[in-house]
Amino acid sequence: MTLRIAFTSFLVFVCSAWGTTKAESAPLDLEEAIRLALAKNYAVRIEAFNGPIAQANVLAEYGRFDPNLKLQYQYSESGNPQPADPFSGVRPTSSIIATDTYDVGLAGLMPWGLQYNLGGSTENRRGTFNQFAPQFYSFTGIDLKQPLLRDFGFGSGLATLRIAKTDRALSEWDYRQAVTDTITNVIDAYHDLYLAIQSLRAAIRSRDLASSLVSENERRFKAGNSAESEITTARARAALREDAVLRADRAVRLRTNALRQLISDQRDPILLSLPLVVVPPPPVSDVHVNPAEDFPHALAQRPDYQRSRLLVRRQKINQAYEANQRLPRIDLVGSYGYYGIGSSWPESRHDLEERKTHSYSAGAVVSVPLTFAQQRGRYRAAKLQVRQAETRAAQMEQQVLLDVANAADEVESTQKRITAAQQARELAQRSLDDELKLHRAGKSSTLFVLQAQEVLSQAELSEFAATSDAHKAVAEYDRQLGRTLEKHHIQVGEPKIAGSHNQSPPRS
Repeated sequence: MTLRIAFTSFLVFVCSAWGTTKAESAPLDLEEAIRLALAKNYAVRIEAFNGPIAQANVLAEYGRFDPNLKLQYQYSESGNPQPADPFSGVRPTSSIIATDTYDVGLAGLMPWGLQYNLGGSTENRRGTFNQFAPQFYSFTGIDLKQPLLRDFGFGSGLATLRIAKTDRALSEWDYRQAVTDTITNVIDAYHDLYLAIQSLRAAIRSRDLASSLVSENERRFKAGNSAESEITTARARAALREDAVLRADRAVRLRTNALRQLISDQRDPILLSLPLVVVPPPPVSDVHVNPAEDFPHALAQRPDYQRSRLLVRRQKINQAYEANQRLPRIDLVGSYGYYGIGSSWPESRHDLEERKTHSYSAGAVVSVPLTFAQQRGRYRAAKLQVRQAETRAAQMEQQVLLDVANAADEVESTQKRITAAQQARELAQRSLDDELKLHRAGKSSTLFVLQAQEVLSQAELSEFAATSDAHKAVAEYDRQLGRTLEKHHIQVGEPKIAGSHNQSPPRS
C-alpha cells in the first residue's frame, strides 16, 4: 500500500510540473498517455481509496484487543424512612447513607476469547449510622470470563480480523485490475484516435483525387476529348466523398474526447478546446502467443481470478466461525481480590495492602439453545456459500482459459490481416495507376477511375484498421495474461495471492 501511494504521488508531481496545457498541447506518445492516466484518471483514483480503507478496517479489528482504561466517579444518596413508634406515635428521623464511588481499571478481550477486568475501587460510605464520619472501603482484584466451547480459540476470536485482511488483499487485486483496465483502455483509445486521424486523411485524399479528376475531365471536355457526363459523374462522387470527410472529422473529435477523459481530471470547458496531438505508434512487432503455455501465468496474475480465490478463502473463514457458533455456550467465570477499610483512603489502602481480607469466586455459566435452529441455519448457509464460491472460481478458471485462447487468436488474426491488407493496398494502388493511364489515353471511363480510387481508399482504411486492431489485440492479450503492469514497468505493490503466503507476482 505504501508503494502504491508513493507511486501515485510521484505521478501527480510529474504531471503537475509539466502542467495540463503543455501535456495536452505537446505531441503525446502512448507511454506518456499511460502515465497521465495513472495520475489523473478518476477510475484509478477512486479505486485507490479502497486499499487504505481496507487497511483502516484491519487496524480497527486489531483494536478490538486493545485494553480499555475505565475511570468512573459516582455519588449516590439514599434515605431509609423509619416507622412511627407504636407507643408514642413519634416517627424518628430517616436514616441516610451517602456514597462516593471511585473506580479505575483495565478491561479487554484476548484473541482466544478471554475477557478480563483488572482494577480497583474505593467507596466512601457515611450517614446517620456513623454520624456522617468518613468510612472508606477499598477493593482491588480481577474478574475473568473464559468461553470453553462457543467463541473459544483463535479461529473464532480472529475470524473478523482474518476477513478484514482478506478484504485488504481483495482491494489490492481490485486496484491492480483498475490500473490494468485503465492502461488497456488508454491503449485502445490511443490507437482508435490514430485510426480516426488516418481515416480522415484517407477521406481527404480520396476527396482530393475525385476533385482532381473533375478538373481533369473539365480540361478534356474543353478540348473535346470527353463528354459532359464524365464531369457530372466525377462531381457526384466528389460530393459524396466530402460527406465522408465530414463524418471522419466528427469521428476524430469523438475519439479525441474519449482519450482526453482517460488521461485528464480537468472539469472545465477549456478541456474541450485544448489540442491533442498523438505521436504515430511504432510498427506492430511479431508477437509469439501460446495459450497453453501462458495459461498458468494468467492464473497467477489475473486479478479477477485471484479475487475469486480470495472470496473462497473469505467464505471458508466464515464457515469455520459459524461451525463454532453451533456449540453450546459454556463460560468459566471467576474473580479474586482483596478488601480494605479505614477512616481515610490512605488507611483503607494500607489495610488492602496488608491482604488480610480476600475475596474470590469461581463458577460456570451454561447457555444451551433448545433447537439450535439459528446456528444450524447459518452454518448450512455458510457451507453452501463456500461451495458457491468454489464453483465461481472454477468457472472463472475456465473463463480465463477461453479468454487467453480468444486473445491469442485475435493477435494471430490481426497479424495476418496486416499482411493481407498491405498486399491489397499495393494492388489497389497499382490498379488505380493503370486505370488512370487508360483514362488519359481515352480507353477507360471516369466511373472506372472513381471505382479504382474507392477501392484504394477502402484498402488503405483496411490496412489502418488492421494495424490498429493488432496493437489493441496485443494489449488485450497482455491484459488477459495479467502482465500489463509488468510490460509497462508499472509497480503498484505486491498483492497477496490466494492460497499461498510465499508466492508473489513478478516485480518489474
